[in-house]
Amino acid sequence: MFRRLKEDIQSIFERDPAAANTLDVLVSYPGLHAITMHRLAHVLWNKNFRLVARLVSSLSRFITGIEIHPGARIGRRFFIDHGMGVVIGETAEIGDDVTLYHGVTLGGKSLGGKSPGKGKRHPTLESGVSVGAGAKILGPVCLGKNAKIGANAVVTKDVPEGATALGIPGHIIHNKLKVAVNDMHQTSGTPSKVAGLVS
Repeated sequence: MFRRLKEDIQSIFERDPAAANTLDVLVSYPGLHAITMHRLAHVLWNKNFRLVARLVSSLSRFITGIEIHPGARIGRRFFIDHGMGVVIGETAEIGDDVTLYHGVTLGGKSLGGKSPGKGKRHPTLESGVSVGAGAKILGPVCLGKNAKIGANAVVTKDVPEGATALGIPGHIIHNKLKVAVNDMHQTSGTPSKVAGLVS
C-alpha cells in the first residue's frame, strides 16, 4: 500500500509542474485521495463486502468529486489531474501510467433505454493512455497503449495504439503505426526510415 502511494506521489511530480512538495500533494490532490480510497474499496469489493465497498466509494466521491466504482480495475501510477466530475464505471479497466483530466467519463452505453446487461460494459484503457478534460469514453471499447483522447471528445469505438482521437464522434487524426505503413508503400520502405517513424 505504501509503495503504491509513493509511486502515485512520484507520478504526480512527473506529470504536474504545479506540484510543490510531498506535503502539498498529500493534502491537496483529490486525485490521489480518490485512488487511495478506491484501492481500499476495491479490496473490500473483491472480498465480497460489497455494501462497505460502496460506502467507501460514496465517501470518496463526497470528499473528492471523483466517482470510481469499487469494481473498476486500476493499474499503477494512475493520475487524475484536478479530478472534479470524473466518473469511472464498474467494469472499466485501466493500465499503468494512465492520466485523466477533470470531467472525464469512462461509462457504459445503452441504446433505447435497454439495459446492456452484466458483462463488460465500460472501457479498457491500456498503459500510457491520456484522456483530455471532459472526454467521454463509452461502452466496452479499448484505447490502445499511449493513445491520446482530446478534450470533450466522445469515443464509442476502439482507438489503436499510439493514435490521437478528437471530436464528436471521436475520430483518429494521428497514428504513428499508420503513418509508418503508408510511408512504406509510398517510398522504398527502407527499415531505417520506417523505424524512425514508429520509435
